[in-house]
Amino acid sequence: MLSVQMEQRFKRFKEGRETTKDNSRPGRPSTSKTDENIGKLILEDRRLSIRGLAEITEIDKECVREILHESFNMRKVCSKMPKLLTPEKEESIMNICADMLNNIDTDPGLLDTVITCDE
Repeated sequence: MLSVQMEQRFKRFKEGRETTKDNSRPGRPSTSKTDENIGKLILEDRRLSIRGLAEITEIDKECVREILHESFNMRKVCSKMPKLLTPEKEESIMNICADMLNNIDTDPGLLDTVITCDE
């Protein structure tokens, strides 16, 4: 503790202060940075962006990113298919497609059981 701070505390105790706790400060309490609030918002709408969460909670985007990264183990994911696939990804997709074609060949009614939708 700095000597200036020590002098200020000594002066406050001399004036009659009896506690070492800080006085309440004006303004909004910092409850919006809690993991629970971010978690509730994510559960309500998983498509919220970091920018959207920051605007709703009125905290810095970097704080939101840190909470998502450290507390919820969430990472940034590309929402669209990359234009250039790595050889491993390309092979994986080819294998999945080949399996699907084999399944369709063995069971022609398979496509009748598939449900698709457009957002």
